Amino acid sequence: MSLFARLIYRALVWKERQRALRREAAAQPSKSGERAAHLVTGERGETLAYWYLRQVGYTIVARNRRARSGAGEVDLIGWDGPTLAFVEVKSRTSEATGPPELAVSRAKQKRIAKAAYDYLRRLKARPASYRFDIVSVFWDRDTGLRVRLIKNAFTPGPH
Repeated sequence: MSLFARLIYRALVWKERQRALRREAAAQPSKSGERAAHLVTGERGETLAYWYLRQVGYTIVARNRRARSGAGEVDLIGWDGPTLAFVEVKSRTSEATGPPELAVSRAKQKRIAKAAYDYLRRLKARPASYRFDIVSVFWDRDTGLRVRLIKNAFTPGPH
C-alpha cells in the first residue's frame, strides 16, 4: 500500500466533507453556466475511486477508456496483482434510487464489456485473468463518505 496514495485519498475525503458542508450551508441552486451536478458528482467519484484503488494496491493503467466503436467505456483499468480489473465507478449523493452499484444494469454491463474486450484485443500479451469490478462511492450527510469495492461484480456474456 502506497503512503502517497493513502495521503492523497485522505486529502480527497477531507475535501469532499468540506465541499458537502459548504453546499449544505449555502443551499443555493447551481448557476446556469455550471456543468450538470450529476456530471460533477461522477467526476469527483471517479477521482476518489482512482485514489482508493491505488491505496488498496491496484496499479491503474487507463482511465475512461472507450471502445473504438464508441459503444462503451471503462472508467478505470488496473492490475490487482496478476489480474486485470475493468472497474465501473458509480457515485451518488442520495440513496433515493438505491445503492450506487444497482445502477450498473445488464445493458451497462454489456457496454463495459464491449470496451473491455476492445482493450484486451489491443494488448500485445493477453492477461492470464481479468474481471469486472464496481466501486460504489456514496456521500451521506450523517455517515460521510462511503467507498465500497465490489470485486468480480459481474460476468458479462460471451463476446
